[in-house]
Amino acid sequence: MDIFNYATLSEQELSERFSTSAASGLSSQQASEHLSTRGYNEIKANQVRWYDVALRQFKSAFIYLLIVAAIIVFIVGEHLDAAVIISFVFINALLGFYQEYKSELSLRALQQFITKRTRVKRDSHWDTIDSRNLVPGDIIKLETGDSVPADVRILSTHYLVVNETTLTGESVPVPKNQDVMTAVPKSIYEGHNLCFSGTSVVEGDAIALVLETGARTAIGTIAKLTLETTKESEFSKGIGRFSQFILRMILITLAVVFAMNLILKGERANIIELVIFSIALVVSVIPEALPVVTTVSLSRGALRLAKQDVVVKRLTAIEDIGSIEVLCSDKTGTLTENSLTVTEFSPGADPGLLSFAALTVAQTEQKTEPFDIGILEAFAKNNLSSDKQPERLMEIPFNPQRRRNSVLLRDGNETIMLVRGAPEDVLHLSSLNETEQKALHSWLMEKGKAGERTIAIAKRVLPSDTTTISPEDEHDLDFLGVIAFSDPIKPSTFQAVEKAKQLGVQLKIITGDSPEVAGAVGVKIGLLEDATQVISGFELMSKTPEERTKAIMHYDVFARVTPEQKYEIIQTLQQTYTVGFLGEGINDAPALKLATVSMVVESAADIAREAADIILLQKNLEVIIDGIRSGREGIANSIKYLKATLASNFGNFYAIAIGSLFIDFLPMLPLQILLVNLLSDFPMISIATDNVDIPEVTKPRKYDVKEIVLISIVLGVVSMVFDFMFFAIFVREGANILQTNWYMGSIITELIFLFSVRSKLPFFKAKRPSSYVLVLTGIAIILTVLLPYTGIGQSIFHFTPPTAKHMGTILALVGSFFVCSELVKYFYYHLTD
Repeated sequence: MDIFNYATLSEQELSERFSTSAASGLSSQQASEHLSTRGYNEIKANQVRWYDVALRQFKSAFIYLLIVAAIIVFIVGEHLDAAVIISFVFINALLGFYQEYKSELSLRALQQFITKRTRVKRDSHWDTIDSRNLVPGDIIKLETGDSVPADVRILSTHYLVVNETTLTGESVPVPKNQDVMTAVPKSIYEGHNLCFSGTSVVEGDAIALVLETGARTAIGTIAKLTLETTKESEFSKGIGRFSQFILRMILITLAVVFAMNLILKGERANIIELVIFSIALVVSVIPEALPVVTTVSLSRGALRLAKQDVVVKRLTAIEDIGSIEVLCSDKTGTLTENSLTVTEFSPGADPGLLSFAALTVAQTEQKTEPFDIGILEAFAKNNLSSDKQPERLMEIPFNPQRRRNSVLLRDGNETIMLVRGAPEDVLHLSSLNETEQKALHSWLMEKGKAGERTIAIAKRVLPSDTTTISPEDEHDLDFLGVIAFSDPIKPSTFQAVEKAKQLGVQLKIITGDSPEVAGAVGVKIGLLEDATQVISGFELMSKTPEERTKAIMHYDVFARVTPEQKYEIIQTLQQTYTVGFLGEGINDAPALKLATVSMVVESAADIAREAADIILLQKNLEVIIDGIRSGREGIANSIKYLKATLASNFGNFYAIAIGSLFIDFLPMLPLQILLVNLLSDFPMISIATDNVDIPEVTKPRKYDVKEIVLISIVLGVVSMVFDFMFFAIFVREGANILQTNWYMGSIITELIFLFSVRSKLPFFKAKRPSSYVLVLTGIAIILTVLLPYTGIGQSIFHFTPPTAKHMGTILALVGSFFVCSELVKYFYYHLTD
């Protein structure tokens, strides 16, 4: 049956068709049977398979160049050379595949922590289950902030408004109702009593019947969901632009050198040999291991965060988190425990205030709202009776704009509406005389300065036959009083604030709490010197646009902020800084999408979780600050790799290319160039695991193209000078000796150079290299030195074993090069920093 046909069926007809009822739902046995026949409520994601990762290793212009080179040398009869070139291709691909697939598996494992949950009625009682276990016939409850988990028919609703942008593209939220339609709707737009999987509840609540699940839902017929949010990081974009610049520069230079070889050597030039030589040179200078280095760095950062209960949805967010300059966060539950304990009632409060407050608590089996938990604990502690519970007729859920919720109750012949919310909002709807208002404001100020949170309760007696209420009924309230709650600051908050200062991260609190409470917390954690250094959302919006921008930059604590104001604060900051935002509710979704790095807690509204890059299984500001450090370490290590490879490779590239113009033979054979590339690159991959100096993480890290290019050129010139020295010393010894000694010097200098360029400090003051860097570098140097003395090295790569004198000369040049690099590095950073 087409899903739109269900819109015309009555509740009784639906119950008969699905063998269920709104009162009892499905039985556990029915649900189990449906699950076995219908399958899980999920759309199979386009998961990356091992062969996808393997094929990805060959999707590179440089790999294509090598394959072309192998085909050319095979055609001209050099079968062994062709086999060796293809071997290089597969060895590089194998290294990249191992690291990337390992990272893919790690990320996939982390995804298992992210599960959506739905409130469902089974066996006549409400329970919360994984959304993937829903089946047609289930009775579910939808509330503000929920993502609709399946295609459903509304059975009852209170002011339900749904955002259907994901399906219709329409940005205006749509009101829904439970009324049976007289005609079958022709489209999603017309389905006023239907909700569809993937849409989200903007306001209100509803009881609904699940009609279709998984791939049979409306969204399932449109497209399959993917595992990871596709959002390219700023760092990745910078790498892409830089790579294109490097490739263009190399190709232009090579074209000039190729032409000069033909002009200078004339008929003596071997065209085929020059083509293969040119291809090998191009491949040798490109930092092709950068994707692997970046992936390993990001994966290590993600796994490190996973150990602290932080799940990374978008791997490249690790790069972006390192560039955060301003971190915006809520106060409640992030800086404080959000474990509320009733401390006091306002002067003159109604004696039954706590009992009335208990009647406003949500009727769910598992209480998660901190105010609800605090009220019930105080209720039980005071041994108050709850035997005679009034009938709950209706509820208007809490709304961030209204900052209150209302409950309609019937107790015998009396029908009352209870309103619970922010004191100033509830007070505005109530009738207190001026003296009482002044006394209450004074008490609220006192509680706020103590960092205590408050909530007001008021009531209104309605006609006994009242069965429904609306926000328009919230007026002429009888003010019952205010309850104060203590909310202790998390011990980790003090460390987090201090770490943020050390990392140069500006912390800003954006909260819905009162200015007094927010200011008191700001002072306690060391963010503010004066509790009055707080601006409210109302004060902020009353300023001119220019003044508002200045205030947003100046203040670190914003109180009584609405979702729209929160969005504007993030938007304004984003124009100047890289912003990270920690949100939670549905009202945070727009700001989450806007922020460079968006973070939510595991218990956040579904729509907020979907908009986020990072999910915290535990709400703790300190792990975010540690994540910023990890991100900066990852960026620092990627930049180390770029500097090391570009400086040394450019030196070799220009020296070998120019050297080829002055001799009748190639200064290094194509296979030797590729071998240099392989033996110097595989230890470079380990740079992703390297330790990072403290100064490198104490300020936001960004992809500074200018700085990378400048230092690479400066140190590349040093590398080129020593390459020419190798050329000048050994060119008269003959082709094989020059090629062998230059090959050996090129690799060893590049590997030793890594220990200089990995830090701006003198190498002896820098942090110790990681064990992986030391071990792999040692292995590469040993292989480099031993290979010319082996049969393979002499027969395949045409090496000549260096004499003891030549080895001494090579090592002396390497040592001199390292000292010069350290001196040049010192003067460069001394002049530029």
